[in-house]
Amino acid sequence: MTQLSLSRSIQVLLFFFLLFGGLYIARAFLVPVAFGMLLAMLLLPLCKKMEQRGINRALAALLCILLMAAVIAGVTAILSWQVSGIAEDFYNIKGRILQMIEHSEQYISQTIGIAPNEQEQMLKQQQQNLSGHVGSQLLSTAGMVAGLLGNLLLTIVYIFLFIFYRDHLKRFVLKMVSESHKPKAEEVMHNAGKVAEQYLSGLGLMIVSLWIMYGIGFSIVGIKHALFFAVLCGILEIVPYVGNITGTSLTVLMALTQGGGSSMVIGVLVTYGLVQTFQTYVLEPLVVGSRVNINPLFTIMSIIAGEMIWGVAGMVLAIPLMGIAKIILDHIDVLKPIGFLIGSPPQKKKK
Repeated sequence: MTQLSLSRSIQVLLFFFLLFGGLYIARAFLVPVAFGMLLAMLLLPLCKKMEQRGINRALAALLCILLMAAVIAGVTAILSWQVSGIAEDFYNIKGRILQMIEHSEQYISQTIGIAPNEQEQMLKQQQQNLSGHVGSQLLSTAGMVAGLLGNLLLTIVYIFLFIFYRDHLKRFVLKMVSESHKPKAEEVMHNAGKVAEQYLSGLGLMIVSLWIMYGIGFSIVGIKHALFFAVLCGILEIVPYVGNITGTSLTVLMALTQGGGSSMVIGVLVTYGLVQTFQTYVLEPLVVGSRVNINPLFTIMSIIAGEMIWGVAGMVLAIPLMGIAKIILDHIDVLKPIGFLIGSPPQKKKK
């Protein structure tokens, strides 16, 4: 019995090792497919409504993609407009940064004993070491941009094809299961689609709400270009925990560089605390719902694993894919304990 349990454990570990290894090796192929599948699930209800009004499926899918592209273009235009305003204040920001560097040098000199001249020499040495890598960094950046555009085009193609061939894909899945398991397979596919749709649509609505709240809060505090940082903090919310901390840190840095002092920094932190409290206890239960009920431990673990396997794209995809995986695990008897493990603990009813 002990040997059997040990053999089973080794098989499970080997399975996960091969799974994660395969996901890492095939990341260039799988990332656009995963984005295309999730976004197709998000656009599917709108596409179905268009088809019910007599619009051809291909045209309906194309219109949904164009609508999504228009929304993304609008957000990009707002960010570009705000960035141009930040560029106009570049010299003021640069002067403030230089002052902060001088104060830091004086503080280091007083506490550690390294003279400002020695600090400048150390920085120059680091710059010389990095200057030799500028050309390779530019080439890698150009390659990354080209790869991003290629993945974007592939994702758009996948969205269209997933929507257009959805019936064919559904029949394919049903052909792979026995007749007695077809109702359960249909239920799993329906619930998985609902999870992705509800999570992504709820996340979009929550991000817009965060734009409004952060915009009002940062404007009251007196942050320059408050709209830019509000939109940035909202968009970064796509990556739980990591995104909101990053956005708030950048806003705090802006408060320091514009000479706001400790009062403005405290104001930014208070705004962040109030918005996060409202988001946790009101927005997430009301807007996103409990369909993706992954407990915080496995939420963080999935984000870290996603970054290790697929980079930033993995961090964005981790939560919805984990939610879909939980739906599948909950409908397979052998894997139900794993679904229970990654899910939120059931709340005890008050007597």
